[in-house]
Amino acid sequence: MVIRFLASFLAILSLAGCNSRSTDEISLAEFGYTPEAAACLSEALYFEARGTDDAGLRAVAEVILNRAASPEFPDTVCGVIDQRYNGSCQFSYRCDSIPNDVFNEPQEKARIDAIALQMLTNRGEDITNGALFFHAASMAPGWFGTLNRRGQFGGNIFYQ
Repeated sequence: MVIRFLASFLAILSLAGCNSRSTDEISLAEFGYTPEAAACLSEALYFEARGTDDAGLRAVAEVILNRAASPEFPDTVCGVIDQRYNGSCQFSYRCDSIPNDVFNEPQEKARIDAIALQMLTNRGEDITNGALFFHAASMAPGWFGTLNRRGQFGGNIFYQ
């Protein structure tokens, strides 16, 4: 009986090893996202909002996801992040001439990766109330006066 149990257990383990997809990938697929979408979102959060609290990171993610759901913007996370408007990048880190492949803060990157995954698989209520735009609170771009302010999170102000 013990040998039969061990044989069954080993067979299950070997079958489990055949699936090379991670749990995160499976969860992402269930919600219609790819690992590339998670990587794009994580990168944008890292370069646009690292060092802020979880609400600040989540709010930036909300803008990206709200844009992907809007007919006014590209319909993918990566498309939204890569979009240019009148020759300008929508996300400043894409145009600042600083290499985007360097993540100097592994703990911060891990925290941001977890928030990105959560936003794609278990988003919950939109804390920005549908925001499609944001800017650093320290800036005063001319366009902000034409939009409805939705709140301030993590050093950024959010608008719809």
